Amino acid sequence: MPAGEGIAFLRGIPVLRSFDEKKAREFYCDFLGFEVQFEHRFAPDLPLYLEVERAGLKLHLSEHHGDASPGSTVFVWMTGIRDYHAELLGKRYTYNRPGLEKAPWGEEMQVSDPFGNRVRFCEASD
Repeated sequence: MPAGEGIAFLRGIPVLRSFDEKKAREFYCDFLGFEVQFEHRFAPDLPLYLEVERAGLKLHLSEHHGDASPGSTVFVWMTGIRDYHAELLGKRYTYNRPGLEKAPWGEEMQVSDPFGNRVRFCEASD
């Protein structure tokens, strides 16, 4: 078999650093509307590793030192960005009221989590 045949990358899941379980749940679940898919701790007093998902987008949030660096950006292609924008603004979340911006490649909305990470949602231009 020639090199590379049969290789398929199925899905990437970004890992974002978090520091506070309550703030992570408030931001990703209550504000952004994600649902917890699983959570793991090696012991009750050890850091949390959490997967959240919404509409096919999965993110891993980790309190483990070394899993990720705060201040990362995740770029997400999507459809329905105006509806999502209206949904988020309607929640009147104290710490984040994202805008919509036109870019040459589409319409973007960026949110910043309580840990310095950014999720940049984008709907492609027609």
